[in-house]
Amino acid sequence: MALGVCALLSGGGCATIRVTDPPRTADEEFLLTEATRRSVAQLALDALRDRSIWIETGYAFSTTQPFDRSFLRDEVRQPSFEELFVIAELRARLLRSGVRLAQSRQAAQVILEVRIGAVSNNHEEFLLGIPATAVPGDVGGTLTVATPELAIYKKTTQRGFASVAFVAYWADSGELLTLSGPFVGRSYRIDAWFFGIGPATDGDIPPAQP
Repeated sequence: MALGVCALLSGGGCATIRVTDPPRTADEEFLLTEATRRSVAQLALDALRDRSIWIETGYAFSTTQPFDRSFLRDEVRQPSFEELFVIAELRARLLRSGVRLAQSRQAAQVILEVRIGAVSNNHEEFLLGIPATAVPGDVGGTLTVATPELAIYKKTTQRGFASVAFVAYWADSGELLTLSGPFVGRSYRIDAWFFGIGPATDGDIPPAQP
């Protein structure tokens, strides 16, 4: 019997699953990208059809200096994920609308400057019940006792927002051709728990969307 147990122990194997925890969740990124897509979809592009366009992105990215002091190209910060997605989504929309993207600023008929009002999300929590509480367990406060959360109803709401606009002008004269926006795109995800059971999920982003 003892030999059998030893054989099982020596022959047993183990497996390790690597779990990653990135700084940003998929929900957050889907909220931002879906709100961006809806914002860009509202831009009016008819006046740009069949024209050669150069997209100026400098005004869409944050800088290392205050805006009223300097806006030089070498002072533009590394673009964020959401800022780059705005530009990529706009480029795709322009191409689908019959616009030709110029290979250089000098070769373009029209300069299109992009402005990003906001690409971010809000997070709201609602709890009907008693929240978790940390209570000092002794006089000195070195020992802490945590009481569990007792929720009758709990809801977490995440909402994404994106605001995009552009102004387009003739490259040779600087005269205004057209402008559009700002337009706001929105997305959401709601998770709810009833007496600790859940979540019941609703939203318009993957994987919450029906």
